[in-house]
Amino acid sequence: MRYDSKRDMIWLIWKPWIWIPRLFQIITSLTILTVKLLIQGSSTDEEVHRKLAKSLLKTLSDLGPCFIKVGQALSTRPDLVRRDWLEELTNLQDNLPAFDHKEALKTIEQELGYKANKLFEHFPEKPIASASLGQVYKALLPNNYWVAVKIQRPNLIYILRRDLVIVKTLASLVASFLPLNLGIGLDKIIDEFGRTLFEEIDYELEANNAERFAKLFAQNPTITIPKVERELSAKRVITTSWIEGVKLKDSQELKEESLDTEALIKTGVISGIQQLLEFGYFHADPHPGNMFALQGKTGELGHIAYVDFGMMDSISNEDRLTLTSAIVHLINREFDLLAIDFQKLGFLTENQQLESIIPVLEEVLGGTLGEEVMSFNFKKITDRFSELMFEYPFRVPVRFALIIRAVVSQEGLALRLDPNFKIIRVAYPYVAKRLLAGDTQEMLETLLDVIFDKDGSIRLDRIESLLDVLIKDSSSSNAELIPVAGAGLKLLLSSGGSALRRSLLMTLIKNEKFNASDIKGLIKIIRRTFRTRRMARSLIRNINPLVA
Repeated sequence: MRYDSKRDMIWLIWKPWIWIPRLFQIITSLTILTVKLLIQGSSTDEEVHRKLAKSLLKTLSDLGPCFIKVGQALSTRPDLVRRDWLEELTNLQDNLPAFDHKEALKTIEQELGYKANKLFEHFPEKPIASASLGQVYKALLPNNYWVAVKIQRPNLIYILRRDLVIVKTLASLVASFLPLNLGIGLDKIIDEFGRTLFEEIDYELEANNAERFAKLFAQNPTITIPKVERELSAKRVITTSWIEGVKLKDSQELKEESLDTEALIKTGVISGIQQLLEFGYFHADPHPGNMFALQGKTGELGHIAYVDFGMMDSISNEDRLTLTSAIVHLINREFDLLAIDFQKLGFLTENQQLESIIPVLEEVLGGTLGEEVMSFNFKKITDRFSELMFEYPFRVPVRFALIIRAVVSQEGLALRLDPNFKIIRVAYPYVAKRLLAGDTQEMLETLLDVIFDKDGSIRLDRIESLLDVLIKDSSSSNAELIPVAGAGLKLLLSSGGSALRRSLLMTLIKNEKFNASDIKGLIKIIRRTFRTRRMARSLIRNINPLVA
């Protein structure tokens, strides 16, 4: 159940009767598909593109789990893939051909020790969904308790071992001919892909992941995590409570169910940011087949449910803090500090001289952000970095492969529901509120770094930037003010805010002279942001959301 590329290479190389026919199949299928896309991809005929989409779907489906996973990743990117192709690729999420029902029943008996009819009040003859690694049945337990039973596809370990060796070998041969500069070898990316695939097919590990994830959101009414039924779960079978919801893939379907698309997107994005920047443990595969919209709202947030916890990963405390700082530095256009962040994260080597990199970051990322910081999306950033990597010593650390996948998938899902969605419009206010609250030691340290310069002076422009971002979006600004004001005041008066109080007092005395200009400027900014009329409107809206 563990991925080991060297072991699998040795295992397969002495079995030419296995890898030669499979290699021929892969090369032939991909060549035919590539030729079709090159010849017909520029056509304006919708019927031609409908057929191309079906060819793409069939090719990836026929080639098996490794290639289906690539298609799933593409299915979340409406900015990369034509919408008519996208519709076909979404079938890779949970609408693939099912494997033999008898094999599913056999697996249940092998893994759980009893036949399905002895374990369940009712077990259907057909799955309700079928994906790349397994298929899901909606079964019934006593007391009218419905559950989702996921059963792994037969011979999956053998298939993955075989195909990953072949794919890695092909990638090593053609990498130098591809217009790619990822900063690391393509083979390392495939190794990371293989590692996560093997973790994903261990359903005991998935059960642990689901329970850990549920604890993180236990106090959050907007996020639902299904309950794992341990007695009905094993290595190749996992049973959880049934989630009754609408897949986050079609905004029209959500509207028909009277669900608020904007509120659901906001919940999904904020929960994703929490996972990365607070919990340090995240769902790395947030595609529409793994996220469901539920009825109900809490304030301006919709209710969603996560399912399928096979692809999860962690991020270190140090990386979490640096990422938070990087977001602030990016928005504040502090490219010298952003370069240091990139170096800490591993996108630049430790011995890299940053003087030559800073103007490049300013030119590329500054140009991307333009005058309106809320208008960029992650796709623009990744495109710019692709350009940078050809000319400058940027690289993508292997540990960031799943983080990038998670963020790109999350943004892609949101763009699918709302083509005008901007991830930074939700992400930055969230980071700003966490900084102003200073609710952890690391956030307090970052806040002090944002507010004060090396000489102890207050950076009024930075504070103004942090507060302005909370009131730029008229649809949500009022609701944000009271919690932020309360959290900021609580921090200032708390024992944890002693460093902040001390720094503020020190600004009054500079060069042994009393100087109140910084404090006066700070008070002016705070009064403008939290003026009485705006705060009253915010309070009224919190009491009655129907008030404009």
